[in-house]
Amino acid sequence: MPFDELPATACWVHQGLRSGFEVAYFWPNTHGLRIEGTSTGFQDAATWVVSYDIELDQLWRTRLVRVITKSTLASIDLHIEADGDGRWLIDGEEASHLDGCLDIDLEASAMTNALPIHRLDLAPGETAAAPASYVRVTHHAIERLDQFYSRLDDRIDGPSFGYEAPAFDFRCRLDYDRAGLVLSYPGIGIREG
Repeated sequence: MPFDELPATACWVHQGLRSGFEVAYFWPNTHGLRIEGTSTGFQDAATWVVSYDIELDQLWRTRLVRVITKSTLASIDLHIEADGDGRWLIDGEEASHLDGCLDIDLEASAMTNALPIHRLDLAPGETAAAPASYVRVTHHAIERLDQFYSRLDDRIDGPSFGYEAPAFDFRCRLDYDRAGLVLSYPGIGIREG
């Protein structure tokens, strides 16, 4: 499905699991796309702020990521590199546990669920695995997260996908706009602008 051009910015209100807000900015360039954003949260009686800078290649594969997390527990600054073929470096060190992942997925972000659907380009009825390098907020860890996306029927305002993350025993329907950004992520967030 060809998606519409991305807006200059988008925002989400966290709901369910946490309260807070996320804002992202999108800059297409000759190499692909740069996304900068910040997500704030109050979860499990703690506050946090996550700032991210993500660079994607023209095929929507994650290439460079910087994530800065601040909380009362710690301030963490991660530099993540990917070769586009499923090999990753975290702060310059090989991260073989992430082999095969092509996407970054930030626990603090609703926006990062846009990356695999753009990259996979699924037709209605198709399903694909989309393992991701999953950056946790409170654990300050980067884990492999096996995920699956199934293209459902399109709505007037955009496509819908079935989403599954077996590690969390989680399944839901994700509704997207015509630019391929999440509108509704049950228990996580809703798009505000």
